[in-house]
Amino acid sequence: MACENNTVNRIVEILDSKTAEDITVLNVTALTTITDYFVIATGRNERLTQALCDNIEDELSKDGLEPVNKEGYRSGDWILIAYNDVIIHIFKPEAREFYDLERVWQDAVSVDVSDLLK
Repeated sequence: MACENNTVNRIVEILDSKTAEDITVLNVTALTTITDYFVIATGRNERLTQALCDNIEDELSKDGLEPVNKEGYRSGDWILIAYNDVIIHIFKPEAREFYDLERVWQDAVSVDVSDLLK
């Protein structure tokens, strides 16, 4: 079942259409005040993580949404893109394994977005 947040659904679809891997959505509303959702995805290499970031920004900009913050783009290991109620984490495989956000935020509610994936 898709997420109740349309921006999250749109981000998942954008990531999936551009070969992001292992897309995960966590609802962190009950755990933090900084955001409502984390969208976590993996890109195989630096160029792909940067391309995924660029594509999200381009597509959401068409919907009138602009990020409030972006970090890590230059290195491409872990790119964080913050929109008001969604923070997107795009990792290279090694960085995702190292930081293991799913374990760190294990008390978050995992959102099933499988119906949005091709």
